[in-house]
Amino acid sequence: MRKDNNMIIQLQRYYALWKECTAMYEEWSKDQGLSSNGVFALYSFYESNGRCTQKMISENWNIPKQTVNTILKDFQKKGYINMVSDDSDKRNKLICLTESGMEYTKDIIEKLHSKEIYVIEKMGLENIESLNDNTELFIRLFKEGDCKKNES
Repeated sequence: MRKDNNMIIQLQRYYALWKECTAMYEEWSKDQGLSSNGVFALYSFYESNGRCTQKMISENWNIPKQTVNTILKDFQKKGYINMVSDDSDKRNKLICLTESGMEYTKDIIEKLHSKEIYVIEKMGLENIESLNDNTELFIRLFKEGDCKKNES
């Protein structure tokens, strides 16, 4: 019984840390005048040299398409993006950062990176690698657990 109790305690700790981490990013984003989903959308532009699709943002960050659409309309209203036809797929619009959008995106993402790099430097690269490895293991085993349940 004690082993199960310790497992539940660790799960509760995991959930508390997960919620705190999510809230921390949401609060940081709010301080920048954005939601965390807005920051994730900017990150998609940052990673793709200022050009991507709504579908890419939605799939990369697991954000509902309607939420992405709302974020993009706001960015368009502020003059940060333009939407053009995607020659490779007429059903999609290619979203391109304007010059002011590029500056804005660079400013936000570099502030975020600066904060995250500070944390990595203080924690040490080995600890971050361990955190990532253990999170990856948790995800793999969680998914594997679904497969085992379906086989029964």
